Amino acid sequence: MSRFLMPPPARNARRLALRLGPFSTRLAVRGLAANLLLASYLLLVVWLGLSLGSRPIPLATILAWLRLEQVNDTDSIILGSLRAPRLCLSMLSGAMLALSGALTQHVTRNGLADPGLIGVRSAAALLIVALILAWPQAPLALRPVVGLAGGLLAGLVVGLLARGASPLKFVMIGFGISWCLSSALVILLASADIRSLQRAMMWLAGSLEGADWPAVRLALVVFVPTAIACLGLARQAELLDLGAATASALGINQTRLHVACLAIAVLLVATSVSVAGGLGFVGLVAPHMARFLPRQGLAGRLICATLIGALLVMVADLAGNVAFAPIRLPVGISLAAIGAPVLILLLWLRRNRI
Repeated sequence: MSRFLMPPPARNARRLALRLGPFSTRLAVRGLAANLLLASYLLLVVWLGLSLGSRPIPLATILAWLRLEQVNDTDSIILGSLRAPRLCLSMLSGAMLALSGALTQHVTRNGLADPGLIGVRSAAALLIVALILAWPQAPLALRPVVGLAGGLLAGLVVGLLARGASPLKFVMIGFGISWCLSSALVILLASADIRSLQRAMMWLAGSLEGADWPAVRLALVVFVPTAIACLGLARQAELLDLGAATASALGINQTRLHVACLAIAVLLVATSVSVAGGLGFVGLVAPHMARFLPRQGLAGRLICATLIGALLVMVADLAGNVAFAPIRLPVGISLAAIGAPVLILLLWLRRNRI
């Protein structure tokens, strides 16, 4: 068993049994409390994101707007057209990246694995930038399709090259593919028109300036079914910790499970890249931060990592907006400033478990 994987919850840990008709599950009480606490932090950041800015908006006005009551026209425009879609998109993009990272790390049994580090994000970004440069008026809904095609192709190439390799070799092959794709991206940008180049560079930096409700709906349409699928596959994926022979004896088709999990991870990353640009560190940092919280099953850890990823992007975007007001930093820059030290600290604290 990989040393980075968290051991199962202790036998004497308090658990809560939930039953709904023929379905039942058992939840670790401490893990459930940790997830509820993260959810409360998420609500706090949502309130701060809606209220803080060049025009502060009081909580009473926000609550009235959420209840669809009549509010000041200026506040209504600021909340409905600017802050709310930006908050929702930052929440969804962070959640998608964190969920894909947690799922990839568990399936590959590698604490350094992340779809962004093995070429998936670079491939998706390369094809989306090519689309932006070649067809600036392309509909937003086309970006996830193009990004997904690039991400799946990169994942397929890495999977074929790293077939049967150790986790370290898997990551190194992914690094090599990622660097090759990054070089191709630089060549593409160097030959672009200056106006198209500015648009592409802002998107690559990880910007939420163009956040709107169509982009939020697109991210939501992808995130909800894939998150449900992840939770549905969590029990089978957890059985892989018992060993390949035991999992096969229990009826687990390991090849099909690996393909399904990695395809879901690629879809999540490609969608996040298409709506929010190249956001780094989230898929790598959030799962490691989740392991410092109370132990729980894989489904609970996936939920925990998803909440942490959403919080990371939302806090980074809020910090970039408030700390340098009236200038708004692209969320990718503020996220890198926060994520890089956190990643170094986490890797140092868990240096003997990766």
